[in-house]
Amino acid sequence: MKSILLKIDDEIFQETEDLLLKIKKPRNRYINEALATYNKSNRKELLAAQLETESRLVAEDSMQVLEDFEHLADGDGTEV
Repeated sequence: MKSILLKIDDEIFQETEDLLLKIKKPRNRYINEALATYNKSNRKELLAAQLETESRLVAEDSMQVLEDFEHLADGDGTEV
């Protein structure tokens, strides 16, 4: 486990402390869980962006393949 020095805005710190009293959870556990949730969210967003980029690339290739097959089906003599 790593130790870090963390500076937190006063308002966020106080809100967190208030919540911790109510939910009876150690501050370290709460921060670890919050970071894990935030990391998961960011990984999901990065994956979605990568999927969108790759989908666009595949779509362009798919349209070209479809056009080539249409020429073959039409029998118009166009070479593929």
